[in-house]
Parts: sequence; C-alpha cells; structure tokens
Amino acid sequence: MPRVIALDPQRPARSAIAEAAQLLREGGLVAFPTETVYGLGARATSARAVGRVFEVKGRPASHPLILHVEGEDQARALASRWPERASRLAAAFWPGPLTLVLERAAHVSPLVSGGGDSIAVRAPAHAVARALVAALGDAVAAPSANRYQGLSPTTAAHVVSQLGDAMDLVLDGGPCDAGIESTVVDVRGEHPLVLRPGALGMAALRAVAPDVETRVDVAGRQDARPSPGMDRRHYSPRARLLVAPTGEDACRMAYALLSGGGRVGLVFHDAAPPLPEARLIVRCLPADPALYARSFYATLHGLDAAGVEAIVVQQVPPGEAWWAVADRLRRGAAPA
Repeated sequence: MPRVIALDPQRPARSAIAEAAQLLREGGLVAFPTETVYGLGARATSARAVGRVFEVKGRPASHPLILHVEGEDQARALASRWPERASRLAAAFWPGPLTLVLERAAHVSPLVSGGGDSIAVRAPAHAVARALVAALGDAVAAPSANRYQGLSPTTAAHVVSQLGDAMDLVLDGGPCDAGIESTVVDVRGEHPLVLRPGALGMAALRAVAPDVETRVDVAGRQDARPSPGMDRRHYSPRARLLVAPTGEDACRMAYALLSGGGRVGLVFHDAAPPLPEARLIVRCLPADPALYARSFYATLHGLDAAGVEAIVVQQVPPGEAWWAVADRLRRGAAPA
C-alpha cells in the first residue's frame, strides 16, 4: 500500500508538503485533496510522470488532464491567449471549483491536453492543494484519483481502495468539502460555454458571465476533447446503477432486484419509508443540492464497499441547481 500522511486540512505540515513536492520533481505521483475531489498529481512538465497518470488510471490518451495552478499569473503562462472573460471569471471564482479551458501555449506538452490545442486549468481552494502547487513551483497535472470511468474519490481511503500502491504518496486532508468535480467552462469562443457542470453553480456563473452557454457535448471514447468528464459513461460505481423517477418507483425497482438474490442499495433525497428488508441498504441524502453533492460519491463508495449488486437512486429534482448531480447520475447509469 502507498504511504499515507494525515494532514490538518487547514494548516498542512510543511515537511509533508515538501516531501510531496520533491516526489513530484522526481517524477513521482502524489494523490492529494482538493475542495472538489482527490486528485492524482504529476508534475505537468514531466512527460514520464504524466504518462504514468494515464497508465495508472487506465485513461485514454485523448482525455485531457486539469492543470492545477496558484492563480492567474501561472495560468496565463500556460495559455497562448488569455481573453478578458478569463480574468473576470478567475477573479470571481479562483481559488475555487472552476476550471477554464483556454488555447494551449506552444511550450506546453500536448500530453496534458489529450493531444488537442486546448488546455484546462484551475486554481484549487484546498489548503493542501495550494501548498503543494506553491512548494513545487510548477503546475500539477491531476485528474481524479480513481480508475477510468469509476467513482471519483472524496476521501483518502477511496483513493487507496481504487489505486492501491500505484501511487508514491497520498496526502490525507480529510473529506472533500464539495464532493463533486469542478465546473468546466470553455472561454475560447465568443461566449463562455459550460463543458461539464460541477461544484460551481450556474446562478453564480451567470452573475459574472450573463452570456454563459450550457450545451454539454458527449465525445466518443477515443475522440480528442477539451475537457474531462465528457464520456457518455463516467462516474460509475462497481455495482450496477439505476435511476428511478420517484421514490415509489425506486422502492418497486429495488424489491424487484432483490428477488434475484444479493443485496441492493437504495438512495433517496426524500424521507425514506420504512423498508424492513435485511438485504436492502437504504440511504437518505439531503434535499439541498450542494449538501446532496457533498455526500453523493461517498454514499456510492459505501454501498460498493457493502457488496451490493445494484444501486437504485431516486431521480433528483429538475432545475439547474441539481444539474451537476443529475449529470453524474445519467453518466453513472449509462450502459458500459
């Protein structure tokens, strides 16, 4: 198993951060917390280390990695063009759960961009992530620290259970605050375009960029794309995931699955009815979209760990406040 160092999420020990930064300089891989999910980090300028990230995750080379930076100055150095709207969004939401897609500078390796001409960058808000980027003095390329198309990790234990000893070090900064990935916005065109909904909501985005567009495309497995999280299937637990329109439908579906044997997970956002069945594991998540997102992946990880064969989730309410969670449910339940 990899070495795991427990850190104060607000005041991480300098010695641990220095050790992690040195490992990155030497081409190592370090898993670390952000405010969204845990990342699997490599030094962005090390082709060997970046290649290891793709190998460890089983990730197609056409899928870009997000580069984590300290702020706008470091991000500007990675882009060939920096539009005014990028400065406006960065000023409003960095550090935080916003990833900007820009035109890649010629000196930045296309390895981190999935072979494309764009680059995805963000300045994370988590104290551990910020300290690591600052100590390295370079961008950290870091997708989520999980197997390709699997559930994103929101604790260090999730990272270890999925990737085992494939990493050199895990920085344990406790559970992630947002519990869902960053919002990705492409700022290369005439209007900013959301490529992946995430922890930063649309209402906040529109307050700064009223012309933001919300088309989300799906790319084929091997297609080059400007953003991570654009697969038809993604964010999937080991157990089969099904989505039911209502809580009543979810109960019926779960009991039908129980007739085939095995255990079934059942996830509500309404109050759960009494369900006296030992093979049914019921979880009731908050009805608030941000609180639901914070516990969503952790709940699915827990049901996987409990050995369920299927997980039935009550569909979340309509509306943009729930867009990111609804997106993860749709992709997680998509056929393989």
